[in-house]
Amino acid sequence: MTTIKNLKRFGVFAFAVVLLGSCTSSAHIEKDPSTDLANYRTYSWIDNNTGEKKDHKNDLVEANIRTAVDQQLDKNGYRQVKNNPDLLLTYDILLEKNERRNSQPVYSQPYTRLYYNRYTRRYGTIYYPSQVVGYDTYTTPVKEGTVTVTMIDPKTDKTIWQGWATDQINSSQMTGKEIQKNVKTIFKKFDVASN
Repeated sequence: MTTIKNLKRFGVFAFAVVLLGSCTSSAHIEKDPSTDLANYRTYSWIDNNTGEKKDHKNDLVEANIRTAVDQQLDKNGYRQVKNNPDLLLTYDILLEKNERRNSQPVYSQPYTRLYYNRYTRRYGTIYYPSQVVGYDTYTTPVKEGTVTVTMIDPKTDKTIWQGWATDQINSSQMTGKEIQKNVKTIFKKFDVASN
């Protein structure tokens, strides 16, 4: 009986690990190896408006990204300025449809068997619990959003650092919470990249 409880506990634990693992976003960093980010202390945002008609739906997205990045850079000792910045910042968002592969355990049906004990002259029951007999694998459509933050040296016009994170989203646009989560994930690796 204790083995059944242990198997059930392990199954719940394994499911929780898979579920939590699929909910986390992962960040990737690329850095110019010849650049020391400690030499940069101020930054300014590049205007993403390319002269085309302004799309006001993106105003909130832009504000959310800039606020999230500003907070992370402030924590790392960087200061936003209007003139002569050490760094230029820009961002990009990519929304795409994808497929996620899922796997669920398949269990056998539990059953009982009747037996006769000739010493006590009674019938008894043996219970056989369900067991994992395999896994059912299937794909589900998902929407993913990727946030990319790029740092450019204004003197050389060269990209010196870039970080991006991809996460599953629940709507056609990324929410402020999803943007904040991705930016935090990116900047967790910023300290490592700047050393």
